[in-house]
Formats: sequence, C-alpha cells, structure tokens
Amino acid sequence: MVAILGISAFYHDSAAVLLIDGEIVAAAQEERFTRVKHDAGFPTQAVDYCLAEAGIGAGDLDLVGFYDKPFLKFERLLETAVATAPRGLRQFFHSMPVWLRQKLHLPREMRRALGGEYRKRFVFTEHHESHAASAFFPSPFEEAAILTLDGVGEWATASFGTGCGNRVALTHELLFPHSLGLLYSAFTYYCGFTVNSGEYKLMGLAPFGEPRFAGRILEKLLDLKDDGSFRMDMRYFNYCAGLTMTSARFEALFGQPRRAPESEIGAFHMDVAASIQAVTEEIMLRCARHVRKVTGQRHLCLAGGVALNCVGNGRILREGIFEDIWVQPASNDAGGALGVAQFIWHQLMDKPRVPLPTDSQHGSLLGPRFDSAACADVLEKAGARYRRIGSEDDRSAWIAGQLADGKVVGLLQGRMEFGPRALGCRSILGDPRSAGMQRLINTKIKFRESFRPFAPSVLRERAHEWFAFEAGQESPYMLLVAPVRESKRVAPKDEARGLDRLHVARSEIPAVTHVDDSARVQTVDAERHGFYYGIIRAFEALTGCPLVVNTSFNVRGEPIVCTPGEAYRCFMATGMDVLVLEDLVLLKEEQPKS
Repeated sequence: MVAILGISAFYHDSAAVLLIDGEIVAAAQEERFTRVKHDAGFPTQAVDYCLAEAGIGAGDLDLVGFYDKPFLKFERLLETAVATAPRGLRQFFHSMPVWLRQKLHLPREMRRALGGEYRKRFVFTEHHESHAASAFFPSPFEEAAILTLDGVGEWATASFGTGCGNRVALTHELLFPHSLGLLYSAFTYYCGFTVNSGEYKLMGLAPFGEPRFAGRILEKLLDLKDDGSFRMDMRYFNYCAGLTMTSARFEALFGQPRRAPESEIGAFHMDVAASIQAVTEEIMLRCARHVRKVTGQRHLCLAGGVALNCVGNGRILREGIFEDIWVQPASNDAGGALGVAQFIWHQLMDKPRVPLPTDSQHGSLLGPRFDSAACADVLEKAGARYRRIGSEDDRSAWIAGQLADGKVVGLLQGRMEFGPRALGCRSILGDPRSAGMQRLINTKIKFRESFRPFAPSVLRERAHEWFAFEAGQESPYMLLVAPVRESKRVAPKDEARGLDRLHVARSEIPAVTHVDDSARVQTVDAERHGFYYGIIRAFEALTGCPLVVNTSFNVRGEPIVCTPGEAYRCFMATGMDVLVLEDLVLLKEEQPKS
C-alpha cells in the first residue's frame, strides 16, 4: 500500500487529499470543519479526516506533497516590493509576519501538524503544475490539452501544455502581474464584492447589464493579443504596491468611485459586471483557440480559479474549439492538493494511469458521511421531531411530493462534496417550475442578494431536451452554463429593467432560468449520484419535470454544512420547510418552538 497526502494551505481554500495506491480515498476543504469560509490555515482537521477515512495514521504515509513552492512565491514578493518601492513596502511589511512565522518553514509546520509522526520527505510542485495535474489526471482523456487560469501562483498566472498517459507537461505561461484572475478580482472589488469569494456574484450580476465598457477595458486596461495573452496597464491597479485591487486612476476611468459593500446595486454596476465578463470570455476563447492550434489536441482540461467561470467554460464548449472539455470540480486552490498528490503518484513515481469513461473523481463526493444512527443522535439531543423512511424509493417519492407542493427541502446524504459546488449531498432543493422559488430561497433561506441564480439538477438523459446540450452530454459538476431550449421558453410579458427582471418568467422552469435565458446545469446520473438521481426521477414521475432547483446547503457567509448538527441548525434558523438527514425526515411545522 502506498499512501500519498496532498496539501494546499496558507493562501485560500486550504484542503487535504489522500490517495491510496493512486485511488482518491478522501478529500475535503478545511473550511467545512472550522466553519471559517475559505479558511486559509493549515488543513489540520481535513488531514485528520482523510487519515481516519483510510484507517491509517500520519506515520503510515509514504509521501506528503504541497501544492506550490513557497520560496519562489517569496521571491516574487521580494522582487515586487523592490520594483514598486517605496509604495510597495507597505504591502510587503503587511505580509511579512505570516511568511516569517509559517510560510518559509513549511516542512516544520507540516511535521508539527502531523503530530511529529511523519518523518519522510516532502514534495513541492509548482502551483500551476498542481492545477494542471488536477485537471488532467482525473479526466476521462488518454491525452488532452491543458489550460490553467487563476490569480497567481509563484510567478505564473496562466499556463498551457499537454497531458498524455501518466505525464503532464506545461510549455507556455503568462507571468505576474498580468493575470486574468486578478483582473476579474479587481472588478469584483470595484463593484463592492469580496475578492476571492465575490467573483460568483459578479458573474451572476453580469446578465443584468450591457457590456458598454468592454471597449474601454480593452483599449485602456489591456493590450490583448490574438493568442489570449495580454499585458495590463498597472497604473490602473494597486495590488502590486498597495492593499487594494484598484487605483484612483481606475475609478477615474469609469467615472465612479468603488461601490460601498452592501450598498444599492445600480445599472452602472450591472454594466461594469457585464463588460468584464464579456472581456473574460473573449480572453478565455482566444486562449482556447491558441491552445488547440499549438497542441493539436481534440480535448481540453481546465483548472485554476478562472475555470470556475462556468459561463466562459460553456462558451468554449459551444464554440466547438475542442470536441470535449473536462473541468476540475475543485478548480480553486483546494484542487491543488489533489493535483500534487496525483503528480507524485503518476509523474514522480511513474505509476500507470488508466482513464475511466466518466472520470476518476467519483463524482467529487469525497468528504465525510454520517450514518442514520449519527443523525438520529443529533436529533434526539436537540429534541427534534422526526421519522424514518427506510426504503429509498419511498423516501425519494416523499421528497418529490414535498417539492411538488412548493416546499424547500434541505438534503444531507452520502459523502460531502469536494469543491465549491453542492452536487446533491449537501443541497437545498426546490421546484424549478415555481416563479417565486428563486427569490424565496435567496432572501428567506440563503439570506443573500436576490439576483443570485440557481442551478438545475437535471437527469442526464433529459438534459438535451431542456438545455442546449448534445444528447448524452454531461455536466456532473455544475461547471457549464447553457441556454434553456427555446421550446421551453416563454415570451416575457413585459420589458422590466434592472433587478426587476427577476420577477419576469422566461421559461417553464423560471426558478433556474437566468435573465439571459441561461442556466448553470448539473447533469445527474444513477452511477455517480444514486439516491439523488432517484429523487429527480420521482419528481419527474409526479410532475413531468426532470429537474429540480439545487443550491448549496448553507447561508450567506458560511461554508456548506458538513455534519447533521450543522444541517439541523441551518434548517431551524431559516425558512426551509423540510430536512432530510439520510433516512430521517423532519417537517418544520412539527418542530417544537424554541
């Protein structure tokens, strides 16, 4: 038995992944245990979970890998501080304490976190090498082009190359400070959202606006080449030398100061969001075309934070640049832990790789699971009223009936998802046919902005009937946006503007149809999703609709729930109507008043 632990930490979305003889046994982000969203600390609890899942101790590990090279990253910080001095010294000294205390002493920190039991060597891969490995090795392709796009690793902000068999090779890269991820984050910051978490909001806001500033961005901020590479005019940005993303010159260019967080979102911000999204898609498309031309590959693997821009992913696929694409479900830094572990197994240890027809990531259902007894223990201690529905078929039919009656259902079952998306194991479900469901879940349950769109989970064999998919096409990880089929759309009764467009039904499934007639699709199949597939099948039998609303089981500002206790507390604190914990079901109306 060969046990390899991969770790990402100290920047964003810390995580741990364990391979046993090359098989992904367990993976989880630290935030799910600490309850600190995007926790960047060392993933102590995630490591403990992974080891416990495999029934081994730290001393049984053969190798431990870390997802980037801290000394190269420190070199970038030093050179950037010197290049931008004296302005850059403030940021440099702001970041120094954690570097001097932890990041420059990673072997010591990791040995300490592993309880001193691990005495073998550590392997450090480069950041984009980890992303590339996480994109290709679990993919279903024997060979493919690889494209990684994110904020910044050590020096690289984007890279491309190829994967073949058990090898990945990156041949080209874009270097800091020129970065698509940081460009998008700068606009996230300017629109008043939090960098490294609010990018989803910017993407969701974009369809409400018009891309009237796209030309200005391309003319003033970027020198964009045909191959997708670009240089940024750094006079408009402040992330090299300061503690903000944009400069006063940036605000002058667009004619308004940065939006204050939580303040009203106006048409201007919608247009800014639409503009940077359009530019981002154009850059992604140019990169993809160039990568296809240079590599000659028919398939593409994507990773890095920008690969979570599912609108851009959908454009690459629909443009037909590649025959198929596969996107790492944990494309952010969490996925780097998986990448370094698989890089060690395949590339350093020269172990063979046999791609599977779907992929080898097991639906990304790699986190903790809790049996019925553990769920019942939580509910008993809380004084909750519940009942057991032992038969999966009966339970699926019961849940489908609740959804058809307009109820909102919290679902915890099976293993927790690895990556930022809930995929049917830690999900909140609703009826997609309900015109008011999207607003209800956003405001009464998630407590977040009303414009945030929801995803449909659709039976794989029905997806092409409802969305612009080919028959049999998959999107199991909710990483592709596609238009709703015209046959399922309805003509809007009025031409509302701004956020009022939310109240206009645009299709037979208004709860998952965004204002541009698109949807972020998750295809669901029996092989990967089991019980969740059964729920949607039962809902289709009851209503004729083969999909449900699926959003993550959490409230704004909190990570997705991990345990039955967290699920129960979220259920009781929100407007959810029904909670399902494995084979136990609860109705809100039956719970004792606190």
